Amino acid sequence: MRAVLTWRDKAEQCIYDLAFKPDGNQLILAAGNRLLVYDTSDGTLLQSLKGHKDTVYCVAYAKDGKRFASGSADKSVIIWTSKLEGILKYTHNDSIQSVSYNPATHQLASCSSNDFGLWSPEQKSVSKHKSSSKITCCSWTNDGQYLALGMFNGIISLRNKNGEEKVKIERPGGSLSPIWSICWNPSREERNDILAVADWGQKLSFYQLSGKQIGKDRPLNFDPCCISYFTKGEYILLGGSDKQVSLFTKDGVRLGTVGEQNSWVWTCKVKPDSNYVVVGCQDGTISFYQLIFSTVHGLYKDRYAYRDSMTDVIVQHLITEQKVRIKCRELVKKIAIYKNRLAIQLPEKIIIYELYSDDSSDMRYRIKEKIVKKFECNLLVVCSDHIILCQEKRLQCLSFSGVKEREWQMESLIRYIKVIGGPPGREGLLVGLKNGQILKIFVDNLFAIVLLKQATAVRCLDMSASRKKLAVVDENDTCLVYDIHTKELLFQEPNANSVAWNTQCEDMLCFSGGGYLNIKASTFPVHQQKLQGFVVGYNGSKIFCLHAFSISAVEVPQSAPMYQYLERKMFKEAYQIACLGVTDTDWHELAMEALEGLEFETAKKAFIRVRDLRYLELINSIEERKKQGETNNDLFLADVFAYQGKFHEAAKLYKRSGHENLALDMYTDLRMFEYAKDFLGSGDPKETKMLITKQADWARNINEPKAAVEMYISAGEHVKAIEISGDHGWIDMLIDIARKLDKAEREPLLMCAHYFKKLDNPGYAAETYLKIGDLKSLVQLHVETQHWDEAFALGEKHPEFKEDIYMPYAQWLAENDRFEEAQKAFHKAGRQGEAVRVLEQLSNNAVVENRFNDAAYYYWMLSMQCLNVAQDPAQKDTMLNKFHHFQHLAELYHCYHAIHRYTEEPFSSHRPETLFNISRFLLHSLTKDTPLGISKVRTLFTLAKQSRALGAYKLARHAYDQLRGLYVPARFQKSIELDSLTIRSQPFHDNEELVPLCYRCSTNNPLLNNLGNVCINCRQPFVFSASSYEVLHLVEFYLEEGITDEEAVSLIDLEAPRHKRENKWQEITGNNSQTLRLDETMNSMGDDDPFTAKLSFEQGGSEFVPVVVNRSVLRSMSRREVLIKRWPPPLQWQYFRSFLPDASITMCPSCFQMFHSEDYELLVLQHTHCPYCRRHIDDPSR
Repeated sequence: MRAVLTWRDKAEQCIYDLAFKPDGNQLILAAGNRLLVYDTSDGTLLQSLKGHKDTVYCVAYAKDGKRFASGSADKSVIIWTSKLEGILKYTHNDSIQSVSYNPATHQLASCSSNDFGLWSPEQKSVSKHKSSSKITCCSWTNDGQYLALGMFNGIISLRNKNGEEKVKIERPGGSLSPIWSICWNPSREERNDILAVADWGQKLSFYQLSGKQIGKDRPLNFDPCCISYFTKGEYILLGGSDKQVSLFTKDGVRLGTVGEQNSWVWTCKVKPDSNYVVVGCQDGTISFYQLIFSTVHGLYKDRYAYRDSMTDVIVQHLITEQKVRIKCRELVKKIAIYKNRLAIQLPEKIIIYELYSDDSSDMRYRIKEKIVKKFECNLLVVCSDHIILCQEKRLQCLSFSGVKEREWQMESLIRYIKVIGGPPGREGLLVGLKNGQILKIFVDNLFAIVLLKQATAVRCLDMSASRKKLAVVDENDTCLVYDIHTKELLFQEPNANSVAWNTQCEDMLCFSGGGYLNIKASTFPVHQQKLQGFVVGYNGSKIFCLHAFSISAVEVPQSAPMYQYLERKMFKEAYQIACLGVTDTDWHELAMEALEGLEFETAKKAFIRVRDLRYLELINSIEERKKQGETNNDLFLADVFAYQGKFHEAAKLYKRSGHENLALDMYTDLRMFEYAKDFLGSGDPKETKMLITKQADWARNINEPKAAVEMYISAGEHVKAIEISGDHGWIDMLIDIARKLDKAEREPLLMCAHYFKKLDNPGYAAETYLKIGDLKSLVQLHVETQHWDEAFALGEKHPEFKEDIYMPYAQWLAENDRFEEAQKAFHKAGRQGEAVRVLEQLSNNAVVENRFNDAAYYYWMLSMQCLNVAQDPAQKDTMLNKFHHFQHLAELYHCYHAIHRYTEEPFSSHRPETLFNISRFLLHSLTKDTPLGISKVRTLFTLAKQSRALGAYKLARHAYDQLRGLYVPARFQKSIELDSLTIRSQPFHDNEELVPLCYRCSTNNPLLNNLGNVCINCRQPFVFSASSYEVLHLVEFYLEEGITDEEAVSLIDLEAPRHKRENKWQEITGNNSQTLRLDETMNSMGDDDPFTAKLSFEQGGSEFVPVVVNRSVLRSMSRREVLIKRWPPPLQWQYFRSFLPDASITMCPSCFQMFHSEDYELLVLQHTHCPYCRRHIDDPSR
């Protein structure tokens, strides 16, 4: 720290006090009975203010700069404006000793010998408070809450804004140590308010607001007259009887003298927010100084030590940004740092510190040695075991114990000194002299080694990492680089103020100057970038720069020197530069340049750095090929160019090395088909076709399908073209392809047909199948599209496909609930098993759903299916048994349909006689097991009801008796119980008109027949009408052995004449009447019908004897008397003779059921089909 006098003036009277305007432009001095106003910039006296009648002792400026106040021995206080006009005056009872403005409220405190007053612009009067002693000084806290009063009796009184005393500090010295000056620390960073007190007991003390003393009293050895803080509170100014102003730290450590005077210093203040100090003396001298705080620091590699607050040392790690503070509590004069050593020179000693550990990031220092001795030196250097003191032309080497071991005397002033490393105790020093001489000194050697001598003075030095080159900055701001061994000047650069070699790269240095940073690699041109400050170190990519008392690490990309090396194909050197720190882009560029230069090792390292696996694979493959003996560099370079995207250069190199196929593959892989065609020229057509195919593949992959299709067609790849067209639904394209293809090209045509089907265009698919003659696929197409008419037409022309048509047709019908048609289709397809299964399922479903009429129909159809299958000799017996079983079930369900409707519905369409006959027929048929769905209860219930209605009371009573032994549903229970009781009131016989007659033996059969539906006498089965279930006048007869069905029919058709029977009735006509008379005398046995003779049988036999006729009997029969059931084989035809030819009977030609003709016609008119087999009246096929 040094003080430079800026200006000086002298007044005629003593300067007791002074005050700066808050902006620092004006200075107000109390000189005699006047106030002097100075311009602080040049010391010009602006104005002399008159207002007081006696000596002015004190002056103070308000914080807002609007007014200031002065106090005088004339007992008055005057308030002045910033325009130097007095606006207010008030008085005390004694001379004014001190005035001070509150920094927050601008309240003015004025102190006299026996009281103090508080005035503010808002109040009219001054509030005054008595004091027990003379008040010599006062000061407000930063927040304006408390006022400290210093008194002549050594007491400090702390008052609040209202003047009330809060704390009273009584000091040990008492009246022997009168308080002469006090001041609160203005720093807002301090946690507590700190009051600095200077007394005439020649002590400096510090107190907290609570009154507690901070630390011990600091002896001054002079009587202090004034104390003041710097604006930020970091330093204290003290002046007094020693005729000088001293600078202290805020803790009271004396740092030095600001300026020596010829008389006592009564006042000294710091210009706001600056390092300027003004001093007022007893003899009227006014001195204005500028304080210059020099930088005290040291640097070694990445550790930087510098002075802070004049008494502290901060060590900063430039890489990790860690900092550690060492408090010395004395003025730090010099700092030196080297490896794990730190030396600090204080006014009376040198302290050497060492690190706790050898860890490069360790920042903990401990004291190693102390040299308690005062040294005067220009420069300080520390080594492992020594400290070096530089004194003008002399260097002294001292051990850590303070013993001088060696001394070197130089020819000229030492301008620069630096430790350049070495073994502990044998370190080397680089020394630059004013006469241009540069020396190397080893601390264990008395003799200095002259490295070289230049004409100009040395300002800065540095040696390269390998000790081969030396960089010098001279007094002309020129950077000169020498070869140490040859003493040759390698190059020089202008505008340099400092220089540093890169510690990690031999050929790189940087120097600063003129606001620029200059980086130079080898002998390449300098690369510049803007940078303020001095370069003090260069490590890798970090440049350490000192600027404005602080050092910073600047990350500098080494791109420029790296590219300079690349331009000269110096790949290894460029890689070394890149390792110092370049961007990823620079690494990539280095890798590419090295790869093109076939420097694979460097390229590999660079690509590893940027993690480019693709190029690493290329390098590995080239290295493998080299190991296998491949030496064609053109081929290697071609691969490199191809990877880099320089495809035309790669193709040329491939061609030059005789590998045209690689160039072609490259172009096709890259989809550069036009270039590939140009490369091929008029080459092999096969290769051209292959190229077009690849181009089409590419067009397909990049979602250009139309272009791909056209290319595939031109290349003859019809299958791929069809595939793309089909996938995209381009019917027109497919049609064109299919019609252009030859019918021999079966595979692509089949693909076309497949896509036509998929795209719902069966017509084009059919056209394609016809083109290739694939009828089977055509049939499948019609079936899949359900175009059954076309399929049936094709089946008619080609019967071998009938099964392929009718089988799916039947399945389709079944899926659409058209089961009957499905059964027929199965039948047509020859799948009898499926047909039978469908019918069985339909029958079962109909029964379960109580659709007994449908069940009868399905069972009839099922029986006919079985009859059809029975034509197979292997299945004849089984199928015939099934046929008769299903015929029986069909009849039962046909009957039961009427019973079920009668019991379920409120009204019935059948006559009571019909229901009576049906229930009797059903009851006689249920002699064994009862089929599923048929209720014996309902049958007996119907029979009982109709029997009672028709007068068959005996039968009704029997039916009710049978019902009592069965489980009767609840809804029939009441009716049956009631009828069972009431039937007892009826006679126990049946109506004879209801008794059935056997037309063979003319026997009346009982209504309840234990034998079933046969005659109890002749055992001849009854033939029933399928609608009313009355016994028909028919008798079945059989043919004599040897007579075929065809012969029998022909004999019947002959109708041989028979004698006409005479009529036994005679008609007599009178005048008024007509009379008929039966002639019983005529021969009743005169009937000559041969068939009647065949009806005879043995009476009392239990076996049924059928009627068998011969040829003569057949010839005697009339065609209108005979009904024939023409069953298909293997069944025999059945023949029936009608005994009442005039009573017409109709037989359905399909199911062979018999009906009274009138009933049949009525039912057909109602339903348009047979009521039993549902044969349509217009259907000629059944």
